[in-house]
Amino acid sequence: MDLFLIDGIGPFFRGVTSRRINWSKIPFGHLPLHGETAGRFWQGVRKDLGTLTERSAALGYNALTLDCLAHLTDHPWYEPPVRKMIQHYGREFRRFLPIIRNAGQRLFVTSDVITTTAAIDQRLGSDRASLSSFYHDLVDRFFEDFPEVEGLILRIGESDGRDIRHPLRSRLHLRTAHQTNHFLRHLAPLFERRKRKLILRTWTVGAHRIGDLLWHRERQRIALHNLDSPALVLSMKPGESDFFRYLPLNSAFFRYEGPKILELQARREYEGAGEFPSFIGWDCERLRDELGTAKNLLGLSVWAQTGGWHRFRRLTFLEPEGFWTELNCRAAVDVFKNHLSAEESVEGAVGKDRAGATVELLRHADHVINKLYYIDTFARQKLFFRRVRIPPLLHLYWDTLFVHSSVRRILRHFVRDRNRAIHEGEAALKRFDRMERLAHDAGLPVDDIRFMRDTFRLLALARRYYFEPHNEDLLERIRVAKKDYKAAWPRDTRPRYRIKTAFHIPPFGPRSVRLLSTLLLRRRRGYRLIDRIFTLNLLSFAYRLFRHRHRDALPKFVRNSAMGIDTIFE
Repeated sequence: MDLFLIDGIGPFFRGVTSRRINWSKIPFGHLPLHGETAGRFWQGVRKDLGTLTERSAALGYNALTLDCLAHLTDHPWYEPPVRKMIQHYGREFRRFLPIIRNAGQRLFVTSDVITTTAAIDQRLGSDRASLSSFYHDLVDRFFEDFPEVEGLILRIGESDGRDIRHPLRSRLHLRTAHQTNHFLRHLAPLFERRKRKLILRTWTVGAHRIGDLLWHRERQRIALHNLDSPALVLSMKPGESDFFRYLPLNSAFFRYEGPKILELQARREYEGAGEFPSFIGWDCERLRDELGTAKNLLGLSVWAQTGGWHRFRRLTFLEPEGFWTELNCRAAVDVFKNHLSAEESVEGAVGKDRAGATVELLRHADHVINKLYYIDTFARQKLFFRRVRIPPLLHLYWDTLFVHSSVRRILRHFVRDRNRAIHEGEAALKRFDRMERLAHDAGLPVDDIRFMRDTFRLLALARRYYFEPHNEDLLERIRVAKKDYKAAWPRDTRPRYRIKTAFHIPPFGPRSVRLLSTLLLRRRRGYRLIDRIFTLNLLSFAYRLFRHRHRDALPKFVRNSAMGIDTIFE
């Protein structure tokens, strides 16, 4: 392994005041461009970037990723205000180059396929060949303007979220494996000629026929057919879904024998985003051992700041509160590059005197997350809907806990041993007293453990709601606990989880859940006949009718978070 990438977007979030932040890329719509405020902002970014590159390089990272091709590459077809904006970004970006070089790091830039403006949409419309040619031209111009950049990291299976309000906005361009193969075969020679790397992310969110590229063998085979370019590198998440626990290693690491890198997330977007310990060191050990026979594994791409739509806003490497995420950043490179154990990595971070208490604390936190944050018996089930593997977390969505009657009904269908689920969670909760003492003894942030404790107490109550018979006293306890939680962690002093409660009787009963799960969900990767006829095709048409006629029937967060639920029906 010789490529250890880490993202560098943290400095760009200084001053973003939105209640919930889209952490998927640099918030270009919030960046000041003119005046004294802009001058101070960009000076601060350069200072922070220097800190971030120096600290990450000291851990062993030798490459940095920044966003993005579209915001750095001018084109004569763009609207004049867009061209001026891009030129400004480009001038500031050039001032980053010596900072990154002085830290001894290489630079890679991300790119959505494909980003357009209103003028480009009007000129090219939906003509696929013209849009691909436009993108190829942008790539060529980019490498001409920035020869210091060693490659691009392409995201083809996800685009900008619904919250993005910016003249440059990405959309999904490639919809089939054949289109992807054609696109890459024409693009790769450009990278070869420029002697640059084309890093293709296999991540998708389930949209269109390419939506199962992450795990579907035939889709990968067609998309990569006859692509033996020395420029091409695949970048893959470890599992068949997003950065969740309980997912087995994606077998594509062994099927595809070409160069590839493993994506890891240090700032766990679904597990508190650095607000409490969610240590990845032992998972890194497991992945390192399992990937021992994988051919051409070039290195890692570690997400230190990227990922999720939530209110948690700790900045990695830039403030003391980033400690838990930085511990994960260190563990990833220590385990894969330096061949250390997770415990040895912790000792390197906190010192020998504090290592014992810290490791024990992390062990307890790991257990509590596995047994209480996740519902073990549900998380271990392999379920697919259309082109997506169902996440092992159903009741938590980024920064929101759903104590909701509909979630209750679904979980009760899939979890048979309900008493075990309750008792496992409450047994895990008992570990927090010991965790607080360990944090105090090790000189670690005790307040973070208390925040974790109070959050997980609500999780334990929610689990009783999911799996016990209806109980009005329990509902009142949940209401009181929610009120106490909000009082203990005021929103203006610390970001906290949102607790969404809804105890009404859902419009569908247990029999409907059984029928729909049999019809719509499958427990194996391959598609059934009913999937090919109904779930993948007719259901899309039916959903479009439902969406237009009953728009308000879907919760707002489902409609508007990230790319929206519409995406998986495309």
